[in-house]
Amino acid sequence: MRTATRFDRRMYAIMNRREAAPLFATAGRRRALVAAHVVLTAAAAAAWLALVVGDARWALFAMLGLLLPWVVATGAINGATRGLLELRARMLDERQRAERDRVRAIAHRITTALLLAGTAGFGALLWATEVRADGRTLFAALFAALVTHWLTPLWVAGLRADDDVRGDADDLA
Repeated sequence: MRTATRFDRRMYAIMNRREAAPLFATAGRRRALVAAHVVLTAAAAAAWLALVVGDARWALFAMLGLLLPWVVATGAINGATRGLLELRARMLDERQRAERDRVRAIAHRITTALLLAGTAGFGALLWATEVRADGRTLFAALFAALVTHWLTPLWVAGLRADDDVRGDADDLA
């Protein structure tokens, strides 16, 4: 087994800081935090698509305004999970590695269901109407799928985190 590097120890220390603990101290607060993160992500993705696909200049300022709250929410969720998805496996104990595997499996099932529903709905729309897909629509759908696939494990981990997320490994640091 490889020993922890300086980078690993630093990331572990960052992920286990307690300054943001009031944001995720209870299950209700974690649910609200994850919901806020989902909304911020959707707004930032919509702004980015408006900028890239729609050529809307205002969207750049919207993205910049959403960036700081999104980063804070992401950091708070990572803090709630003690870096479950960000730390290397060698920095996690067996329980944490098993939880990370469960989180990833649940997230995979969720994104698979969302992709199936989206594909079926879009296919039905194309079949039943005169609407035809163009490159912009396809790009926006693929981008939304990518963002959802990327962040669903974080959201699931945030929702599954325990109220007392401090583990036995805290005594080792």
